Amino acid sequence: MANNLRFQVVEKAFMKRALDVNAPEERPSTYFGKYVFNREKMYKYLPKDIYDKLVDVIDNGARLDRSIADEVAAGMKQWATEMGCTHYTHWFQPLTEGTAEKHDAFVEHDGKGGMMEKFSGKLLVQQEPDASSFPNGGIRNTFEARGYSAWDPTSPVFIIDDTLCIPTIFISYTGEALDYKAPLLRALHAVGKAATDVCKYFYDDVKKVQVNLGWEQEYFLVDEDLYSARPDLMLTGRTLMGHESAKNQQMDDHYFGTIPDRVQAFMKDLEIQALELSIPCKTRHNEVAPNQFELAPIFEECNLAVDHNMLLMSLMKKVARKHGFRVLLHEKPFKGINGSGKHNNWSLTAERSTSDGAQGEKGVLLHAPGKTPEENLRFVTFIVETLMAVYRHNGLLKASIMSATNAHRLGGNEAPPSIISSFLGTQLTELLDHIEKSDKNELFNLTGKQGMEIDIPQIPDLIVDNTDRNRTSPFAFTGNRFEFRAPGSSVNCASAMIALNSAMAEALQDFKLRVDALIDKGESKLSAILDVLRDDIKTCRPIRFDGNGYSNAWVEEAARRGLDVEKSCPIIFEHYLDESSVKMFESTKVMTRKELEARNEVKWEMYVKTVQIEARVMGDLSMNHIIPVSTHYQSQLIKNVQGMQSVFPSEKAKRLSARNMKLIEEIAERTERIEQLVEELTDARRVANRIADIHQRAIAYHDTVCPKMESIRDEADHLEMIVEDGLWTLPKYRELLFIR
Repeated sequence: MANNLRFQVVEKAFMKRALDVNAPEERPSTYFGKYVFNREKMYKYLPKDIYDKLVDVIDNGARLDRSIADEVAAGMKQWATEMGCTHYTHWFQPLTEGTAEKHDAFVEHDGKGGMMEKFSGKLLVQQEPDASSFPNGGIRNTFEARGYSAWDPTSPVFIIDDTLCIPTIFISYTGEALDYKAPLLRALHAVGKAATDVCKYFYDDVKKVQVNLGWEQEYFLVDEDLYSARPDLMLTGRTLMGHESAKNQQMDDHYFGTIPDRVQAFMKDLEIQALELSIPCKTRHNEVAPNQFELAPIFEECNLAVDHNMLLMSLMKKVARKHGFRVLLHEKPFKGINGSGKHNNWSLTAERSTSDGAQGEKGVLLHAPGKTPEENLRFVTFIVETLMAVYRHNGLLKASIMSATNAHRLGGNEAPPSIISSFLGTQLTELLDHIEKSDKNELFNLTGKQGMEIDIPQIPDLIVDNTDRNRTSPFAFTGNRFEFRAPGSSVNCASAMIALNSAMAEALQDFKLRVDALIDKGESKLSAILDVLRDDIKTCRPIRFDGNGYSNAWVEEAARRGLDVEKSCPIIFEHYLDESSVKMFESTKVMTRKELEARNEVKWEMYVKTVQIEARVMGDLSMNHIIPVSTHYQSQLIKNVQGMQSVFPSEKAKRLSARNMKLIEEIAERTERIEQLVEELTDARRVANRIADIHQRAIAYHDTVCPKMESIRDEADHLEMIVEDGLWTLPKYRELLFIR
């Protein structure tokens, strides 16, 4: 029965055809933002003075006046009900890597025995959703679990089905952040202010600096029927066992290949719904591994980009099921092939009060070369201070992207290694080396109104994308931005963005303090800037690495440079509580020590639970799938040997049944080892679970439980290759990865 069932599932998967997608007849630009309360709708549904005040909050960071909340809520409700909404929810991002929502209806008693539709400013601005079961790291006790969600007006509200979704932060009764959005907004404010202050060295008219983020979402698609036949995929998001297919990605034929019809239909449907929610989908393509794909949007303001990525991941799962797929966002769902990341393309843009042609209207990309020597000095300044941020907090940045799931991906195939370094390319590296070795007289000459002429001919010739690419670099400069390639596909981008922007804010604040100190001593502004840059170029040199990040030589070299080379996930998390990290987060007013301690408690707890679930599933699969199937096949082999002995002379029977005897013995030995390892795995979990301290428990799970799982997998994968294919109950890699 088992073999027939598996073959039926596979056959059904192969027989599926692409669904027809009813695309809107209009061009995408006409339905973009259909379900978003954007500025066009704000202008239509809000009084002019209320609209102006709300735009000032969004654009200029003005404090939200609670007195306008009722009129904003009335306009939102009118639009939402006209769109068919009956409910609203405060949509927030708890520390679970997902999103959360509690729906309430637009109804209240009318005092006359009936009901009326109502949505007040109070309900818009703030709610008390309780939500006490979300991880909080000890900040909230069950007997005092009050928590508040508060509207984030910088991220537009949107509609999903019949519900108006209001992006919010989520904080405790005493004000500590219980989510990702609150510290992200603080980090963006900190780096915006610090970058604006530094920009004033180069532009008198700078108004503000905005953080840009362009994420690249990688994912796998698996047929839903095959997914349902793999308990490990269903419960953990990855295959805990499975021998790699004879053909996987070694031919590179899937990369940028023709998109299969079923997948194309899914992508089309997904993009239509994403565009209606103002998610600016731009790029789609086949990735390196079979059944792996990527979607990337146009760059957006960082907070909005994070919201859109979280919304898209939810949308992907919903749309995939409609098309008979399941989306796998796990960083390493299949052993031996490329894992999935979420590259974070990060940059800063300065907005100036005067327009300088098209560039002025769009803002000035601070990580891009300019047209004048002064602008190129600004470019060098922000490059160097980014390197300083990454150098000072390379361990923290690694902690910000580390998880039990991403640990399987880092260092494998096209994923970057788990050592944070930065690739700059030959031209920019030579430029920084030149500045470091030059003295003031060689480097610049004052030239009246122009300010300075830098004696580095390369600078005016720098162009966007002037570097090659280094796929092994976790933090690479790519022409006008840095690409943080280490974040995993399933995570909230905010985790990495909180750490990076906070570190950048600290670096810029420190840069300005030192430059101002030299100016106060009588040094010219340009000379002071260059003096500080020279010092910083020397200081951050260890973070710069353009070579092969996968090599063993680099691990040794990185350790000599003082970079973090730790691979244990629970230990890497400790960087959040380094004194340098605590000082940085507190000085930038992003998070307090209490909040950091709580978040680490959550990280350790989530690590333990993730590995614990995987270990339980592996034990179940081993005892209820692998061993029974293997011993059943072994019994068939034994009957075959006995049959040969009954019909052939003893010597001939021995010779003819030698191979089967060898298989019988191997199955016996491997199943025996699996039984022993499962018992040891269970014992290791029991011992670890008795450890009271969650940090030490997480370390125990990493050191004692994970190795047992790897050993069990090795035995099971060998059995998969020798047991008769028709008896094997679990869909194999060749079936999971090559469905069309």
